[in-house]
Amino acid sequence: MDISIHHTTRYSYATPATHTVQHLRLTARDNAGQRIARWRVIGNGRDDLPVHTDAFGNIVRTLTMSDPHHELVVEVVGEVRTEDHAGILKGVDETMPAAMFSRTTALTAADNAIRDLATPIAPAVTKDAVDAAHQLMNRVRDAVAYVTGETDSDTTAAAALAAGAGVCQDHAHVMITAARLLGFPARYVSGYLAGEEVGEIYEASHAWAELFIDGLGWVGFDAANRVCPNERYVRIGCGLDYRGAAPIIGIRRGAGAESLTVEVAAMPMGEQNQSQDRRDLSERPNSS
Repeated sequence: MDISIHHTTRYSYATPATHTVQHLRLTARDNAGQRIARWRVIGNGRDDLPVHTDAFGNIVRTLTMSDPHHELVVEVVGEVRTEDHAGILKGVDETMPAAMFSRTTALTAADNAIRDLATPIAPAVTKDAVDAAHQLMNRVRDAVAYVTGETDSDTTAAAALAAGAGVCQDHAHVMITAARLLGFPARYVSGYLAGEEVGEIYEASHAWAELFIDGLGWVGFDAANRVCPNERYVRIGCGLDYRGAAPIIGIRRGAGAESLTVEVAAMPMGEQNQSQDRRDLSERPNSS
């Protein structure tokens, strides 16, 4: 599937900010299931932002604004060709051993309710780890309804489960927390989910979990939609939890009240919509 991405994040300040530093984990990388044809990350009109790779292997661009400014705009424009690999992640140079993703974080600390969610699946893990992971995905979705506005970026897995409502970030956190209790290394993944048909737009960024399964490696599980990621998914980055994979994170100084607007369009393309000037990957310095 050929997918186009257009993602704009706009911060507006009531009084000017005097200094801003934002780290942008918004760059997709090639793997066996996705091939990046075009990708640009633009911060306040600049696409030559300094770049580095973090400990999780995410490409991070840094946007620094030292002059007074009333707004900060980050734009992502990309085109990706994807394939369905049944959620199995291949073709990625991992920067740390899978066991590192067994660590607990503040957002993924287990409580008794999460233990109760995971415990009935424990016997299945040694018999068929893949089936156990699918069972867990469905149990998470059964326990947490998809409801917007009930949680935020600081909501823990335990709080989301207690509320019985949340969004993809919360489903991922509950899935990760329960999976680690069952002995799976598990991590948070950020990305995009395209619409199902050519021209159909999915208007939000997305998140899911990846579990490390012996014999397969990292396998994605999207509890919000009860599926393993397929050709509709574009993978961006990963971390122990949302904070480790946050698309935009940073600091600012001197601004007053802040307003935020986010617009996302992830859309399958027909042949007539595809760019005519795709270049060989080695010619695209902004893709890595």
